[in-house]
Amino acid sequence: MMFWLLLLGVFGIFTYYLVQRSVVGITRTPVWILWLVMMIPAFVMTGWILVNGEAPIPFALLFGPFLVCPLLYWLLIQWGRRTKVVAVEPAVSSVASQEPVTDPKLPLRPINRQEEAALHTCFPWSIFYLQNVEYRPQALICRGQLRSSPEVAYRTIQENIEAQFGDRFLIVFQEGLNGKPFFALVPNPQTRTSQRSDNRAEAKSPNRPMLAIGLLLATLFTTTLAGAMMTVTPGQTPMLNMALLQAGLPYGIALMSILGVHELAHYLTARRYGMRVTYPYFIPVPPADFFPIGTFGAFISLRSPMPNRRALFDVGIAGPLAGFMMTLPFLFWGLAHSEPTPLTDASGLLNFSSFNPHASLLLVLCSKLAMGSRLMADSAIDLHPVAVAGCVGVIVTALNLMPVGQLDGGHIIHAMFGQRVGALIGQIARFLALALSFVQQEFLLWAILLFLIPAVDEPALNDVSELDNWRDGLGLLTLTLLVAIILPIPPVLARFLF
Repeated sequence: MMFWLLLLGVFGIFTYYLVQRSVVGITRTPVWILWLVMMIPAFVMTGWILVNGEAPIPFALLFGPFLVCPLLYWLLIQWGRRTKVVAVEPAVSSVASQEPVTDPKLPLRPINRQEEAALHTCFPWSIFYLQNVEYRPQALICRGQLRSSPEVAYRTIQENIEAQFGDRFLIVFQEGLNGKPFFALVPNPQTRTSQRSDNRAEAKSPNRPMLAIGLLLATLFTTTLAGAMMTVTPGQTPMLNMALLQAGLPYGIALMSILGVHELAHYLTARRYGMRVTYPYFIPVPPADFFPIGTFGAFISLRSPMPNRRALFDVGIAGPLAGFMMTLPFLFWGLAHSEPTPLTDASGLLNFSSFNPHASLLLVLCSKLAMGSRLMADSAIDLHPVAVAGCVGVIVTALNLMPVGQLDGGHIIHAMFGQRVGALIGQIARFLALALSFVQQEFLLWAILLFLIPAVDEPALNDVSELDNWRDGLGLLTLTLLVAIILPIPPVLARFLF
């Protein structure tokens, strides 16, 4: 019961943050009402579990809220709709958050006739033939005909506007509903921040190194403690001492290395594109029976908008790929030092003392390679603590690669196919994950989490230019990795291996 209440609390806080960041500036509907609507599925399922235990949830009670609540959420947003200037969904994932492009507290300063005339000269007819300018409360929408490549058009017009207006505007280039790209000029929040601060260097630095170091050390302690608890014989009362902590240190180092490399890859890639970004912040949590891994993960916060879809792709894919590459050696070493155990009804992906690798194609292949003939078709695995860290790394990789909204996979899909197609793929992925949870019950919490994440990703400044073929191929390969993690081993392949 404590596990479900804690999980509900974490989801509630996370959902409120996402809803607040998503709807601010686009609707007058109170945030708490929208939050309540989004939390109804979690409330219903948690209430059923608390009252009825492990009894199956009725079909209507399971699917009804997931069908009704998104529609009600959309209707409530439309009911209090503000004048929309540009897609302003925040890019928040389990690992990264991004400042929204527009700020509802920063209204657009009107331009006079001389500035309007100067604005028209910023759009050469041979690059982007400007037809009309729409004045919105928070943006100037410049519509016309694109007559050059998106890269040339954005670079030329950005340079012209900066020459005329300095850093007063952020220039956003997006696809319109009619398929024609348009430019949106929004107030630059960094200009406001710099004006308010006496120290411009401080205004440009979003990092708090002492906080990052403190959370790093605290999380290293909680994960080491979690690893120590895994070495204790079931039923034995653990005595916390230095020897026990030393036994848990390999797990702590392995898990922290996996999560740290994941976030560091995001950080370094964002810095390579000149973006303002915080240091990685780890989230420590004391280990318990219902949540034994010792951390809720880590995150970075992007304080600059994505410059283009290439940067969005590179920042999004860097973390999962780097984290997965760091995971593999720990996973193979840990599996080689794990012991087979009889497969029972209690075996599963989250039961580390009776781990069922057959529930994941990738994990069963890795387990067979590492354990060889010791792993049989009717075997589960009593995981070594380092193997637990490796399995957690694989699960974290899969969760982040889900192609939904602000997750890394959502960024990848957005960069590959565009914002609107990416949002559609995210909606489909939500329901596929929910359907998969009927086959693999471990994915039920994932499915709930995906429905709490907004499906629309925030646009990059240049959200029109497409990726090159190399990045498209890498993106498809990464999505293949996701499928290999979440799908169980096919019977034909199982017969071949065993």
